[in-house]
Amino acid sequence: MLEKFNLSGKVAIVTGCNTGLGQGMALGLAAAGCDIVGVNLSDATETAEKIAALGRRFVNLKANLMEQDQIPSLVEQAVAAFGKIDILVNNAGIIRREDAIDFTEQNWDDVININLKTVFFFSQTVAKQFIKQQSGGKIINIASMLSFQGGIRVPSYTASKSAVMGITRAMANEWAKYNINVNAIAPGYMATDNTAALRSDDVRSKEILDRIPAGRWGLPEDVAGPCVFLASAASDYINGYTVAVDGGWLAR
Repeated sequence: MLEKFNLSGKVAIVTGCNTGLGQGMALGLAAAGCDIVGVNLSDATETAEKIAALGRRFVNLKANLMEQDQIPSLVEQAVAAFGKIDILVNNAGIIRREDAIDFTEQNWDDVININLKTVFFFSQTVAKQFIKQQSGGKIINIASMLSFQGGIRVPSYTASKSAVMGITRAMANEWAKYNINVNAIAPGYMATDNTAALRSDDVRSKEILDRIPAGRWGLPEDVAGPCVFLASAASDYINGYTVAVDGGWLAR
């Protein structure tokens, strides 16, 4: 059974893996045997060093994923580097906080653009590569607790992450016939840059922790295992599903 989780010889693209959850998932995949192509706005020196220490290869492609016209070139560069792609993790995303009554069009468009539009078109481009390779593949999108709930002061983020769960199902429906599995991970409240404002607010932080049965903020390594599972042969019959990794938040 453990062999089903072995990703030796696989190649994964992970967007936004220089820090946080993306780094945690990239390291988890590398520990399971993957070579990694990172797509980041900046250098990913720390991620590169940690993956090298695991004995795997890492290539960082610098790109601004607000612009979808770069995606075909990024996929071509990944294939040129490692010969193929087996896994895509659509992790890169942003959040903007503002009262809904005052929320600006710019804050709406920026978040929807990278959190939803880029996720779809990156998935589409990689799916075409999977079909060309005739090898199938795994696409893992990053949803959120706000795929299930409304949240406060983050209307565009809630809209984008609710839609990520929806398009995960839609893509899974169409691409399963090509042996492509499309699933998502919905992290709970994680100790990352995106939640720094919440964690620094003593009142909000206590409200959140009081509801989490696990009694703590999640860590990047908490999503590494589910990511490896969804990237592996152990999940071959899972299609269009969003796995909550939330310390029990939704069960409360």
